[in-house]
Amino acid sequence: MSDRKKKKVTKAERLKQLQEEEERRQKEEEEARVKYEKEEMERLELERIEKEKWNQLESKDLERRNEELEELSLLERCFPEAEKLKQDTRLLSQWKHYIQCDGSPDPSIAPEINTFISLWKEETNETFEEVIAKSKLVLNQASTLADLDSGNMEKVIQDENVTLYVWANLKKNPRYKSVRFSETQTGFEIPRILATSDIALRLLHTHYDHVTPLRPISTSFQGHTTRIPQFVKDEVKSVEAAISKELPEESKQLENESNSVHEEEETKCEEQGDIEVQTSFVQEESDATKCELEMKLLSETVLSAQLLLIENATEKPTFFEDNEVDLCQFTTLGGVYHLDILELPPQYKPMKSWMIVEILKEGLQKYIYPPETTEDVETENAFPPIEVTLEVQENVIFFEDPMVARWDAEGKHWQTDGISNVSYKSEERLITFSLETFGPITLIQDTHVNMPFQSWELRPLGVNKVLLTVTTVFTEVQIQIKEDLCMLASIKLSDKKHSSTLEGKWMTPISFIFALKETGLNIFPSGHSHFYVIINYKDPLVELKAYRQLALLSSAFAFGWSKWNAVCTSKKVIVKLSEHLTEEPIQNPNWTLLMFSGNRAQRLKINENSETFSEALKEETEFHSTLYHMVKDFASKEAMEKIRSSNCQFIDSVCYMLLSTRLLSYS
Repeated sequence: MSDRKKKKVTKAERLKQLQEEEERRQKEEEEARVKYEKEEMERLELERIEKEKWNQLESKDLERRNEELEELSLLERCFPEAEKLKQDTRLLSQWKHYIQCDGSPDPSIAPEINTFISLWKEETNETFEEVIAKSKLVLNQASTLADLDSGNMEKVIQDENVTLYVWANLKKNPRYKSVRFSETQTGFEIPRILATSDIALRLLHTHYDHVTPLRPISTSFQGHTTRIPQFVKDEVKSVEAAISKELPEESKQLENESNSVHEEEETKCEEQGDIEVQTSFVQEESDATKCELEMKLLSETVLSAQLLLIENATEKPTFFEDNEVDLCQFTTLGGVYHLDILELPPQYKPMKSWMIVEILKEGLQKYIYPPETTEDVETENAFPPIEVTLEVQENVIFFEDPMVARWDAEGKHWQTDGISNVSYKSEERLITFSLETFGPITLIQDTHVNMPFQSWELRPLGVNKVLLTVTTVFTEVQIQIKEDLCMLASIKLSDKKHSSTLEGKWMTPISFIFALKETGLNIFPSGHSHFYVIINYKDPLVELKAYRQLALLSSAFAFGWSKWNAVCTSKKVIVKLSEHLTEEPIQNPNWTLLMFSGNRAQRLKINENSETFSEALKEETEFHSTLYHMVKDFASKEAMEKIRSSNCQFIDSVCYMLLSTRLLSYS
């Protein structure tokens, strides 16, 4: 047993072991320290080299900044040049851009807009009154137009923008409570009390909304339209005054010279000719100066208007009624359905060989339902709601079940109370609901149902032609842009192609945006949209500069959405870019990432598939003050030639569409 016992360690041996361990520990610490110091020195050296390179790149960028900005300024002359070619005024375009939410501008803003509004209201009112007159004529002759089976009268009169449905209760048969207009699904389920009354039902469907009032534009927007260009206006006036003052002085000086030359008779003719040439030169020089300043004024005005398109409102609209529809959050679609119950007018009666009818001076009278006083009625449900079935307009797209709203004539707004049992059959495009009282009815949809966007791409299709694709949760919209026109190329709903009446129709950008909104394809944020959508906020000035420069390059480069745009700060935007010189799409394009801050453009070292975000500069690349000069470093001669030869109206249209969709903030 004693042999198997461990040998006892002496104190001297124990001290020796501890000493060896301490020496080993110190040695390891020394080696680690030396290694750390070496690595730290290498790291600091690398940082020094990188910082030196960075400083050199920054210095180089600063040295050529003025030159690059001057060249960019010359390229961006395309915007005021395009503006001069337009027939529509920029202010009118601003009004149309905000009409769905903010409404019509203050009368002091632009006489052209007030004229446009007056003419439009006058035209729609005339059409409305004409159709009302037709309904009166039909109802006066209801007995002669009665249906042989039911004994009642129904009539459908259809126009391009208006459909009129009229039904007259001639038989007053309590069993006929279901009203369906022939060859349509539109109709009513009326209660027994109406089925036995002398009434007529009139449904007037205007395919446009002429009921919603046009409200003043926010004062913050109004002030911005004049704030930027004012200093340029003052400069133009001062230079014009200087020129007008300079011209008489030049003429007077030249006159004095001519008087002195009079003494030399042999050179009189030659000197007089020189004076006329000099006078003409001064006049031409002053005209050129004035023209240059006017172009500068127009350029600043365009810049101000473009900035207005992407400026966010500072205050959310307030509504005072509980059931009032917020027209910045919802959009009326498919026009307005005017539903009325009318007293049946006196009918024609045969009298021997004559037809006699009583003519009422006051015209058609509304039948009050439910009546204002119901004291004599014992049953609570004696006046139940009326069930209404409407056919939804074919060219309107509802991505979700539509909501129904009724017009409040006193409050001058749409509201959702008094409507119940709403059901929608999307395949048949039929909506059914119960209505307590008749009046104007409309269907509404969330304005921002397709926002924010999931992705986007802008690629060239040829000379002065591009294709813009915007993908949302519900749809993929493709828009072609060429010169000063836009066209809806295709729509996909749930990966299935959807046909639209707008496809193949070329329109100006403003008209195109307006038409697309009216069909329910709203991919155009307003100044209030950020209150209702979670957005990737970007500084408006950075966003504006990016859109203008993307438009300049769009004839030769494809651009697309990058996931890193949501990661970088609000002072920077990130897009992916690839040179694209063919009309056909490129399979697996070689994308490169660009970061732009408004004053500096750079290519990034990371790609779309990188795991982490980094602002590191791509190897062997440099900073530039503009996107144009950055792509010059690697673009082909053919690409740069296409950019320089692009049509000014085409560039302006692409820019306007980018400003209107705000892809960098709403994707």
